[in-house]
Amino acid sequence: MTFVFDLLAFVLGLYLIVLIGRVVFDWVQVFARDWRPRGVMLVLAEAIYTLTDPPLTLGQVRLDLAFIVLFLAVSFLAQFLRYLSF
Repeated sequence: MTFVFDLLAFVLGLYLIVLIGRVVFDWVQVFARDWRPRGVMLVLAEAIYTLTDPPLTLGQVRLDLAFIVLFLAVSFLAQFLRYLSF
């Protein structure tokens, strides 16, 4: 059973890395408005944005807090699964 918890914690850790990649892409676009990803970066950006699309939506409105809530929830869940694996 600890293998399952370790595996889930590992997957959540990878997802946290993807979320951090989302933050990096967002900040790059804030500071360099005319930058557009091309080539491999475009594929990477598309994958990151697809995986991290905000899950909290109300109709056409996407909550800005959704990313923060998702990041915290994944962090806490990963820590909890690591705790259960011992």
